[in-house]
Amino acid sequence: MRKTTATPADVARRVGGIPAQPGRKEAGSVVDSLIPDGGSAAPAGSGADDAVLGVIAGAGPVSRTGERPTVRLRDAGPDEQPRYAPEWLELREPADAAARSMELLDPLRIRLANLPGRGGLAIHDLGCGTGSMGRWLAPRLDGAQHWILHDRDPYLLHFAAVASPRAGADGSRVTVETRRGDVARLTPDALLGASLVTASALLDVLTREEVETLAAACAGAGCPALLTLSVAGRVEFSAPDPLDDEIAAAFNDHQRRGGLLGPDSVAVACEAFAAHGATVKVHPSPWRLGPENASLTAQWLRGWVGAAVEERPALAERGAPYLAARLAACAAGELDVTVHHSDLLALARPTGGV
Repeated sequence: MRKTTATPADVARRVGGIPAQPGRKEAGSVVDSLIPDGGSAAPAGSGADDAVLGVIAGAGPVSRTGERPTVRLRDAGPDEQPRYAPEWLELREPADAAARSMELLDPLRIRLANLPGRGGLAIHDLGCGTGSMGRWLAPRLDGAQHWILHDRDPYLLHFAAVASPRAGADGSRVTVETRRGDVARLTPDALLGASLVTASALLDVLTREEVETLAAACAGAGCPALLTLSVAGRVEFSAPDPLDDEIAAAFNDHQRRGGLLGPDSVAVACEAFAAHGATVKVHPSPWRLGPENASLTAQWLRGWVGAAVEERPALAERGAPYLAARLAACAAGELDVTVHHSDLLALARPTGGV
């Protein structure tokens, strides 16, 4: 089997826009773990053979056992990489933006307009990554906004701050500050004066206790929460394969490792916020990936199948040709995928006068 490595700098030049993080280590192809020694991912020279090369270092959803994405409950060593590389976050940003629910914005705007005693909006973005949530939401909200960006990765925080929007929907000023820390330690005091809490692709990598902590903090601060793009555990292909359901089930089990909620996160969050008296609204936010999203689809496929095989090693023998066939169809522009997610809006009872 042909192997290669690609540094984040290499991929950044191909993807464009985000500079590679200094000091990142090279990463081998995720597909290496799927192909038995001496095996082949695809016929030489095929589109699938080319497509399996150059996996983005840190691209989700594959992770090392026990690893958390961008927000962690434990301290990391100086050489330990976050699970989500900035190149992966940039690659998925257009699909995220297209998927987020517009239907939840009107009730959110109404609540924000009626919050008591506010002189502009204070918005906490948890696990902000490179700041895609702010770039999507800030231009859709009226009024002056101050975004407080939370993440454990100082490199991502720097990029998020530099690339943040400068104006809201009505031209009002948008300002930002960054805080490096752990969202699971949020308290109502930490959210004092908050108008809104946001997060993207975060709920599914939290535990039940962490989600309950988040709900309690929002309730104590009397601020709503817009939590987008939590995995729903369902994937649909334009050309179904008998192995689809088995891969999906194994991936979902992988997402639940270590007590993480994975595809159960939205249901748990609904219960947690409702227990504090919040009104909760949920709306689908699927990725709809076609030929124009081939690079993202290919990276997502590698991670999706890789996580499934890590969870159930017996899938490796069938998973390798399955992945190669899917990548070949993707490279040929013949694959459409719907990856289901959900967005959640929790409207906590305002505390009044704060």
